[in-house]
Amino acid sequence: MPIQYYIYLCLTLFSIGIIGVLTRRNAIIVFMCVELMLNAVNLLLVAFSKMHHSIGLGAEGATTQAGIDGQLFVFFIMVVAAAEVSVGLAIIVMMYRNTHSVDINFLNRLKN
Repeated sequence: MPIQYYIYLCLTLFSIGIIGVLTRRNAIIVFMCVELMLNAVNLLLVAFSKMHHSIGLGAEGATTQAGIDGQLFVFFIMVVAAAEVSVGLAIIVMMYRNTHSVDINFLNRLKN
């Protein structure tokens, strides 16, 4: 499959994530849109890694480790995303316990 298809898919997913972050007020929806953007980048990293691996095999003719680089980055991004999920959901739950709402605009009123 050509790399352009992966680029278009990732661009679409990332754009949906950006639109969701900028337009929604619900903290859980915003949180899911951030995760969607991270997954779009992960998909693009794996696609480019696979493309780089196939180019490396075609040029050298021997087995290389070029296909692993992007997958290692994806693994570390997923570890950071898992930590983000645990901390983010804890913050959202504490915000809901205190305010009985997950509206992001309400957080501006907590400054005073």
